[in-house]
Amino acid sequence: MNPSSVNRSTTDFVVAVDALRSASNDVSQGQHCRERKSSAYLDERAKNFQANYEESVTKLNRYYKQVKRQILRFQSPTTGLFPRDLTEPQIISAHVRDSVYCAAAVWALAQAYKRIDDDRGRTHELAQSAVKCMRGILECWLHQAEKVEKFKQSQTPKNSLHSVFHMVTGESIFKDNEYEHLQIDCVALYLIFLVQMIQSGLQIIFTTDEVNFVQNLVFYVERAYRTPDFGMWERGSKYNNGSSELHASSIGLAKAALESINGENMFGVQGASWSVIYVDIDAHNRNRTIFDTILPRESNSKNTDASLIPTILWPAFAIHEEQLVNRTIEKVLRRLKGSHGLKRFLRDGHGTVLEDKSRKYYRPSEIKTFDGIECEWPLFYIYLIIDSVYKSDSEKVAHYQKLLQPLLLTSEDGPLVPRYYYVPKDCMEQEKNAPGTQIRLPSNEGKIKVNNESRDNIFLWGQSVYIISQLLADGLLNITELDPIRRFLPAAERPRPNSRYSSFQRGSAEQSSPNDLVIQVVLIAESVRLQQLLATYGIQTQTPHQIEPIQIWPPIELAKAYEQLGVNNKLGLSGRPPRPFGGLGTAKIYRACGYTFICYPLLFEVSDFYLSQDMEFVIDDVKSDLQFLGKCWKLAGRPTFCMILREDNLRGLGARHIFDLLAAFKRGDCDGIKVRIGRLQEFISSACIEHLDFLDMDADVENIFRPFLEKDKGKQFRSFTDIPKITKIDLTEAWVHNLELHQKTPWELTQSFNQTDNIYFQAQILQELLNREGLYFRVDGDTVEEKLVKLNHLAGTRQNWSVVRFCSSLLHKLVDSLAPSITAILVRGKQLTISVWGREEEVIDKPVSPNDIKSILYTKCFPYDVIQAVLQQELIINIGTFITTNPELFNGILKIRIGWIVQAMKLELKYYDDKDFSINSLSPSMIKKLLYNVIKRKSDEGQYYSPERSMLWNRQLDGALNRVPPDFYERIWRILERTPSGIKVAGYHLPQQPTLSDMTQYELNFSLLVEQMLSKIIDPAYRQIIVELFVIVEAILSRNPELSFNKAVDLDKLVHEAFELFLKDRGEKQKHDDMTAFYNTLPNVRHGTTIYMVRAIMNHLLDGDLRGIKDFQCIVS
Repeated sequence: MNPSSVNRSTTDFVVAVDALRSASNDVSQGQHCRERKSSAYLDERAKNFQANYEESVTKLNRYYKQVKRQILRFQSPTTGLFPRDLTEPQIISAHVRDSVYCAAAVWALAQAYKRIDDDRGRTHELAQSAVKCMRGILECWLHQAEKVEKFKQSQTPKNSLHSVFHMVTGESIFKDNEYEHLQIDCVALYLIFLVQMIQSGLQIIFTTDEVNFVQNLVFYVERAYRTPDFGMWERGSKYNNGSSELHASSIGLAKAALESINGENMFGVQGASWSVIYVDIDAHNRNRTIFDTILPRESNSKNTDASLIPTILWPAFAIHEEQLVNRTIEKVLRRLKGSHGLKRFLRDGHGTVLEDKSRKYYRPSEIKTFDGIECEWPLFYIYLIIDSVYKSDSEKVAHYQKLLQPLLLTSEDGPLVPRYYYVPKDCMEQEKNAPGTQIRLPSNEGKIKVNNESRDNIFLWGQSVYIISQLLADGLLNITELDPIRRFLPAAERPRPNSRYSSFQRGSAEQSSPNDLVIQVVLIAESVRLQQLLATYGIQTQTPHQIEPIQIWPPIELAKAYEQLGVNNKLGLSGRPPRPFGGLGTAKIYRACGYTFICYPLLFEVSDFYLSQDMEFVIDDVKSDLQFLGKCWKLAGRPTFCMILREDNLRGLGARHIFDLLAAFKRGDCDGIKVRIGRLQEFISSACIEHLDFLDMDADVENIFRPFLEKDKGKQFRSFTDIPKITKIDLTEAWVHNLELHQKTPWELTQSFNQTDNIYFQAQILQELLNREGLYFRVDGDTVEEKLVKLNHLAGTRQNWSVVRFCSSLLHKLVDSLAPSITAILVRGKQLTISVWGREEEVIDKPVSPNDIKSILYTKCFPYDVIQAVLQQELIINIGTFITTNPELFNGILKIRIGWIVQAMKLELKYYDDKDFSINSLSPSMIKKLLYNVIKRKSDEGQYYSPERSMLWNRQLDGALNRVPPDFYERIWRILERTPSGIKVAGYHLPQQPTLSDMTQYELNFSLLVEQMLSKIIDPAYRQIIVELFVIVEAILSRNPELSFNKAVDLDKLVHEAFELFLKDRGEKQKHDDMTAFYNTLPNVRHGTTIYMVRAIMNHLLDGDLRGIKDFQCIVS
């Protein structure tokens, strides 16, 4: 080996060793350095933690003293309630809402103290103070359990729970008619905070009796969507005249309460299965859809309202659809925000110097005096601070804190929140002329004197919310500590309280169900021979025997089971009212008392109303139900749709529609909804399961409940041709003149009944016997009622719908779900009228009970047209469906006049079909299609009139439908502003005052008042001409702002003068009243109706009916 190579290798080795040693020393020194840095960091962190901890303790102690001095010092030692008004000579009245917020503030501070190890017992003290208050409210309501029971049957103010109680005794202070107690939002707010506190570990509910009562409180708020109440401000409509109305805030809080309490155990983690609260998912869905529909409006009289802030934001978080939330809040701020807070609503007189506090209600048009001087409430800035904390928006927190700070009052015990700021008397006129320019003074919070006694006056509601906001802003309270059930999160992101019970877990509670939702469809054949027959056509079904031990329950049996929920004999509570379940409730699989069962939808129940006899109508309902499930299903697990197939369904033309539907099921898609058919046993694992643990385990289920049983139909069918057909009978429409029947004796009528096969004649004979002798007169051993039922069934089997409707009306039938359909119409800002066309109308502007609806139908329709008493029920059901699924169809239609819609449908039949047959002879499915064609606009070019119809036809249809152009009612308002003597139409006078004083331009009630005026017109085409004339008058006035009407605007006079000009241009010298040619003339063409109406208006201008406004230039400037 070369010596030089050895030397190089040795040198390299030494260098390498030195390098390793150096590197090792560097690593060792670096490690020691990092350890020193880490130790220093931990020491610094410990110091910061200790400093932050001490600072937190200091702040909490400061808030503790503030809560003790500003809130807890006023708590009643006996009931635990808090007063509302500390200026009373004798402080005795406590309001539930204020007390709940006080309890919430105390509880929030207790939650913050949980972070402190050495809290000196304050966590427990504060928590128990909150428990004391919540239990105090519960005990006050427990003494009114009979009201809860009555309210479940009739949602009226006299049956409502009281909202004000005696602070010391807990007794009622005001009688039912002395105070606006009906406040759904108040009960809902209590339920929300009850669940929040129980989830945080507090024990508020002690006994089973109290659990039952809370369950009945759920029943109490479930029907908020159809219960007009007095709202958060206890005044009902903004007119403060004692009238109630539907409030979005009440419905939203009820919806939030139902979501919060569903599946929650009232005993907390120590609770058993029988202390769980159940919610009707269909009732929740109705509240949800109607709440979404009303927003961003608050009610008919209030276009917006500050009460929507605590509804949409904390504490309710009633909706999570960001676009609708932003639109609603933006509208509230745009209309109500001032320099000192938010107005409650426009023209709110509460707290103003002009309000006469000696009177409970306002006089007509009095609210105009409060316009522009409404009090501004800093309270709502505080809600916005809390919301900004929840959204982690520090800039917004700082912004609203900056707005709030100058508004707070100082006191020895800390800042005070004024109830409101008002405009002083000597500044009112200047404030009205230049809003926001005048000083405002705070309400008298702070030190006051009552009976020569110094007293602290504190707005406890506002003070409570303020303390909560500052705990959040200072980082002492986490948003999840204030909201343990995570209301601030969409439903899909909230923790599921208990997997044993259904919960809102699929998507946001407001968003549509996801596109991948699959509806499980179970096909049940009523008999083996029907199953075998369907199998030959490739349709796999199951019979009730084949799904055993699972049972199939009719919906009435499920309702019977739920009647045991919340029953308490000691309190006189009967449990859930016997109302049928909707499509969501029947899409679950139930387990109770060791049994598993599924419930089929109500539409498959053998109904005594004739709609179920039209299979095309039923199949259309099936598709609607599937669409509804696909859109509204919010629960964990898949919905399961149980479809019952009966042999009667396959007799006649209906079979084709059934097979088309079943073919769609096999393809897995039904009108865009994903479905999967299969055996019920396969669907259990993926279904939504509900355990009915409230049912008595010792109950004899087999004898109490009657499941759907398999039918033994005898010999097998080889094909559909084997299904027996009913003997053909005479279907010729042969109505007999009533005079012929009037002259016959009952015996002769009975003989005629037996001798004819004409079912029309038979129906008329039974009507005559019914009118003379009553339902229980016997005809060949059967009563008249029994004969009508049999004839009704026979006619239904043969699809003879005129006779079916005639018999059903004579029997005074009422279709199921009519009340919810009416409610669906009303909450979309519409009114409904029921009557035969040309007769006096009954206006329905509030939700009504089924019995009330029946009474209206059979007093307003039956005496004049027997069949319309049931035909109008069909239309109401269909309109309720259309307005829910396609609300745009009713754009421009504010008042839905059923009698006029019948007239519109008759017109459509007359123009489209040359055959001379009655609308009464159409099947329910054809009626539905005809109604849709009448309501739907067929113009795709954006034209106001449909081009394929004549002008007369268009005007008749739009007039009959009461359809008006966009912004029509705002145009009437602008006309009214320029007509001191008002407007006259068809003998109805709409005065300028007090209309403009009582109402506002965008108020729904003003639009309804205009519709009341137009409803006096009896000719649909003439009504539409009047609508067009209003638009023309407004256009002239808007382009000539110097003009106004000197006299009352007589629209009838203007139309008739326009018609005379029209006749003159046509060369008709002889005057006549037939305006058909005028109605059939296009508006905006040469020699069109618009030209003649403009000329008539200009003639009035030249005759002096219009006048110029003096000093016009000054007014403009």
